[in-house]
Amino acid sequence: MPLAVEWTNLHQILRSLYADMLPLCSDMMGIAKGLAGLGALFFIAYRVWKSLAAAEPIEVFPLLRPFVLGLCIMAFPTLVLGPLNGLLSPISNATSHLVDRQAFDLEKYQTQKDELQRQAMLRDPEKAYLISNEEFDKRLDELGWKPKDLMAIAGMYAERAGYQFGQKVREAFRTFLETLFQAASLTIDTVRTFFLIVLALLGPVAFAFSVYDGFHNTLASWLARYICIYLWLPVSDLFGAILSRIQILMLQQDIERLQDPTFIPDGSNTVYCIFMIIGIVGYFCVPTVASWIIQAGGAGSYGDKVAGAGRAVAMGAAGVAGAAVGNVGGRIKGALKKR
Repeated sequence: MPLAVEWTNLHQILRSLYADMLPLCSDMMGIAKGLAGLGALFFIAYRVWKSLAAAEPIEVFPLLRPFVLGLCIMAFPTLVLGPLNGLLSPISNATSHLVDRQAFDLEKYQTQKDELQRQAMLRDPEKAYLISNEEFDKRLDELGWKPKDLMAIAGMYAERAGYQFGQKVREAFRTFLETLFQAASLTIDTVRTFFLIVLALLGPVAFAFSVYDGFHNTLASWLARYICIYLWLPVSDLFGAILSRIQILMLQQDIERLQDPTFIPDGSNTVYCIFMIIGIVGYFCVPTVASWIIQAGGAGSYGDKVAGAGRAVAMGAAGVAGAAVGNVGGRIKGALKKR
């Protein structure tokens, strides 16, 4: 839990960073006003001159476009960023609450499984002494000091040391994968925050350039990219929630097995480690999935790059996880059927 709290604090720092950087938009607003004013002069003068030269009536409505954009530039944080964030933040909050609920259920079932697994190990007389000091001392008391007994005692110490070493190695590998999993999530969030800050700070300049003929699509492109990148976080949360739900289904199946007095677990965390690898790879696909929701040029190319990196990680992960993938698929299918 302390590790999870620490990662949560890092995500909160990124939220605070975005809010702290928004006031810097005022520095760009002055530059954007000059660009927009010059563009509005050319925009209106060209159309008025064209209408006068053709002896046609002047259409006033199209001439209002530079004034509307200029108004947006003068109050950019209020008229542009405020409504955008206000419309998109409920999506992010909803997915965040979904992840929190799934994480709470996952922790509850994991704690229950660990306790049942320990009790199941204690039921096996051949393995109980590996995890219980009382059972270990009890078996030592049953042995004598004959050479045969001394060899058995040495074997017990060696077997217990090997079991504890294996548990430490598995726990270290699990912690390493958890760190990579959280780092992948933090990487997506950091890059997302960086892109949003750049788009927010240079947004007035983009609006100013959209006044000029030939740059009208700049406004639509800016809006599409901002929304697409903002959706990275909800998509990432949804992926984490789905992954957590699958793990919960598998934990429920394991709990049902462990409640059987005749079932003896093997004590490995292979399935959990495989899901950590899947999560690490999956986070690199978040930009691509977000671009499917809102098509935005430019941001999609980054999604292709991180997706390519994810495929490279997947190839390496396949070598680590290989033989257990089929077992995981079967357990997932069985858990889903029972649900």
